This record gives sequence, C-alpha cells and structure tokens, in this order.
Amino acid sequence: MRDPRRRDDGQVTIEFLGMTPLIILTLVLMWQFVLLGYTYTLAGNAADEAARAGTEVPNGGARQAACQQAGLDKLPDAWSGTVECDTAGGYVTATVKLEVPVLFPGAIGFPFDVEGHAGAVEEVKD
Repeated sequence: MRDPRRRDDGQVTIEFLGMTPLIILTLVLMWQFVLLGYTYTLAGNAADEAARAGTEVPNGGARQAACQQAGLDKLPDAWSGTVECDTAGGYVTATVKLEVPVLFPGAIGFPFDVEGHAGAVEEVKD
C-alpha cells in the first residue's frame, strides 16, 4: 500500500507551471508601465529644454528652429516625436509629443501620444 503522505509529490511543479503565464504577463505589464512613465519623463524634459532654448534666441524663425532642435536633441533615438514651439506675450511655450513604445523602444508604438508641455519667460538682453 502507498504512503498517504506521498500523494502530493510534484504538486508544486504543476502549480508553478500553471502560474508561469500569469507571472510573465504581470512582468510584461509592469515593464510597459515603466516605458509609459519614462516616455512622460522624456516628453517633459524635452519640452523644458526646448522652451529654455527658445528664450535664448531672438524672436523669429531662428527661435523656432532652436527650440525644436533643443527638444529633439534631448530625446533618445528610439523615441520619435514632434516639438512645437510658440511665442506669445513674452512667453515661450513648447509642446513635445512622443509615441509610447510597445515593449521595445524603437519598435512599434501605441496609437496615442504622450505630451509634455513647458513654458519660459523670454529673457531681455540689453
């Protein structure tokens, strides 16, 4: 007759194999939330840099170019986006729109954009 204490041999292995897909899914979702948060951070930082660069250049086309270039320079190659700059009433604003990558930066992105906004007061130079 079999020992009744030995009836659950291998039970931990079976339970682990059953939980493995749930563990992997949880890790993938956590990673995706990290990428989403990092994209928000990148958008905000790029907008800050773009607005700051826009205040250092006299008004006109050069300001737009400097603002956009400064915003794009602060983005890693894997994150694609656009930088829009505007000047009104002595205030320079920048809006950066970035695509949130799906699992791997530089691959496909979600169909929505993350936006970062920033503004800075124009510097008066004598």
